[in-house]
Amino acid sequence: MGIFELSTDLTFSAAHRLLNYEGSCSRLHGHNWKVELTLRGKDLDRSGILIDFRRIRACLSEVIAELDHQYLNELPAFADLSPSAENLARWISDELRGRFTELKNALYCVRVWENERSVASYYPDETSLTKVC
Repeated sequence: MGIFELSTDLTFSAAHRLLNYEGSCSRLHGHNWKVELTLRGKDLDRSGILIDFRRIRACLSEVIAELDHQYLNELPAFADLSPSAENLARWISDELRGRFTELKNALYCVRVWENERSVASYYPDETSLTKVC
């Protein structure tokens, strides 16, 4: 049996500075971030869909709203953690899995772009690294 994969993305704007980093990114700066959420699953519902795209975007939007137009270093989640693209991807994944049970087992990957050329990916389940369509 095959696997279905769904992806959607949203954008937000936020400032940050990297902790314990030598270079210009240790200073306050901002990005127009892009977040892509990818879900995978085998079973479709009666409508022939894995999870409604509107529901996926609503869940992602709720989590992203906490980051939008914020200084990320001041958020409790990043009080002692550098708000790098990698840590943002993990935080978004953890928040989605913790808040929305329908996404928990389907969440395959969260990707965070800080610009059009630089992306960090987080796979919450190590076994997903060996899953191939």
